[in-house]
Amino acid sequence: MTTGGTQVSAWVDGGARGNPGHAGFGVLITLDGVGEIYRRASYLGETTNNQAEYRALIHCLQALEEMGLSNGVIYSDSELLVKHLSGEYRVKNQQLKPLYDDAVERLKRLDGISVKHVRREMNVEADRLANAGIDWGLAEIEETAG
Repeated sequence: MTTGGTQVSAWVDGGARGNPGHAGFGVLITLDGVGEIYRRASYLGETTNNQAEYRALIHCLQALEEMGLSNGVIYSDSELLVKHLSGEYRVKNQQLKPLYDDAVERLKRLDGISVKHVRREMNVEADRLANAGIDWGLAEIEETAG
């Protein structure tokens, strides 16, 4: 199923406190004429910032695929991720390679979806969600360590 003329806009962000460190991601998806249709904050455990950025993108692509939405733009403030996907940068980091490969395969299946770079200040809500995911994970850790 495709959305025809209906445009999806999605914002993704991943972050780590420390690099590597406790990490999380945020995903926000909107649909023209409808508004927000999906919001997720998630804790990833200990990983790098770049891995968290890729995990956010992959989660978004998976959600779009499950909803049958394949026309629109995903916005990321990770210049590295966007330049990897555009082919401007090669993926040299072997830990990122499988994540990159996964993202590319998912993008092929969603051929009407593009990934574009935005400045950080244009990605505030996804950043807030990523930080909420980290906060939630850290609270869970503290609670179980109690």
